[in-house]
Amino acid sequence: MFLIAGFILGPFLPLIIQSFAFRWAWPDLLPGTWWLEQREKSPIPLAWDYVLSPYSRIWEATLNTVLIGGIVTAICLAICLPAAKVLARDRFRGKSLLEFGLSLPLIVPETAIGIALLMMFIRLGLAGTYTGIIIAHLIPTIPYMIRMLTSVWQGLGREFEEQAMILGASRWQVLRLVTLPMLMPGVVAGALFSFLVSTNIFLLTFLLGQGKIVTLPTLLFSKISGGQIDATGAGIALIVTVPGIAMLLISERFLREEAFGQGFGN
Repeated sequence: MFLIAGFILGPFLPLIIQSFAFRWAWPDLLPGTWWLEQREKSPIPLAWDYVLSPYSRIWEATLNTVLIGGIVTAICLAICLPAAKVLARDRFRGKSLLEFGLSLPLIVPETAIGIALLMMFIRLGLAGTYTGIIIAHLIPTIPYMIRMLTSVWQGLGREFEEQAMILGASRWQVLRLVTLPMLMPGVVAGALFSFLVSTNIFLLTFLLGQGKIVTLPTLLFSKISGGQIDATGAGIALIVTVPGIAMLLISERFLREEAFGQGFGN
């Protein structure tokens, strides 16, 4: 467990140290000069002072990232929840071909998808708009969502719904009181995964945003594109992880083993 924790948390330690450093040169194990030592001497904001200032655009990028990720997740659920039910329970001609087509965004290089979308979106006037970026984010997130929800529907037997209908429940009552509570842990897991994928998409956002819409991944890329990471870049890299960590903490109670076994009725 300590070894696993080291592999997971180890990369964060240099970032945390770098975010508080002013000068950290090889082969020093720790920075030779810390940010706090130069804070009062510098005429411009340094390290966290700059990251948390309006000049870094970190607040704008965070808001855009969370907003786009939330909208993409909601649209994914609306599209994939009924579609996954059909794929899980029904048999029809061309089903295997459809499932393969839904997996293509995971196979085709993201660069090819981005360039093709850019050519179309420029003609449609969607390049550099929130609508265009949301549509682009749906392409890689839908395959993940559809796979997870299809598995959930396959594990949900029809007998529970049939028993409720035999006892006099309407279709709406069956959906609200039986189906959705049993599906909810899987829905939360799919939503979490889709949100995390959306908030970490860089290339599609970079190409289709055309510099007009900044998100945390594009902001981070602009800070480390020179090949080196300074205190500002390290601070932004740490903030990029915040939405994902927050979602994990919020959904932790819904993803416990007992939640999958009991649904959300309790």
